[in-house]
Amino acid sequence: MATHGFIGSGSIGTKLARLAIAAGIDVVLSNSRGPETLAQTVAELGERARAATPEEAARAGDWVVVSIPLAAYRKLPAAALAGKVVLDTINYYPFRDGDFEELDSGRTTTSELVQHHLTGAKLVKAFNNINDGHIPALARPTGAADRSALPIAGDDPEAKASAAALIDRLGFGTVDAGPLAESWRFEPDTAAYVTPYFADTDGLNAAKAKMAEEIRSGGPFRTRPPADPGAPLSADRLRALLAETPRVLTADRVLR
Repeated sequence: MATHGFIGSGSIGTKLARLAIAAGIDVVLSNSRGPETLAQTVAELGERARAATPEEAARAGDWVVVSIPLAAYRKLPAAALAGKVVLDTINYYPFRDGDFEELDSGRTTTSELVQHHLTGAKLVKAFNNINDGHIPALARPTGAADRSALPIAGDDPEAKASAAALIDRLGFGTVDAGPLAESWRFEPDTAAYVTPYFADTDGLNAAKAKMAEEIRSGGPFRTRPPADPGAPLSADRLRALLAETPRVLTADRVLR
């Protein structure tokens, strides 16, 4: 029986857990606050779900999703994740994570930074470029005409193949964007990041402008992306977006 581990069980983690359970995969959820804080989530997910510590979720998972703020990446249990296929959803937002000079300069990518910490794991960048609400909204069975594709990147070919097979079961196709060094192609503010999956791109851009104002003002960060039904993104269109996007350094982002 396949098991999907989760380190970080917020919006992305719980939505992926629901898709995993629908695909017949057991899930083990964890967060930084302790298994008892996930009791309600586990009850809602049903008998295929249980809560554990991050180390336990890492050891239990055939695949493990890490979905935490970048600022906390050094707390990931490297020993427990050794040998595992790790799906990295982490994005870098300086207003939340603080400043990382090696990322601001473009010297490395977020996933390369995480991989450096998880030396024995097989990291695959995935699910970082789609709004959490679009994960359930756009999931489709294999062969569906309106199926969406997601980019993945990684340095281990077998790990990428395993991640792609999992993502297929969860309801999405994949496009291989190359090694982790190329994962910047679907980091924040690139052509393949979030916007192509939105039906109402004008509404999204208006919300992003308000978010940027709130960040610059130093006040409360209240604006969120608008509710949106999603727009399918084909593999061919995603490949074109990945190929044509320029690298966007932190200083040039709308949200930073």
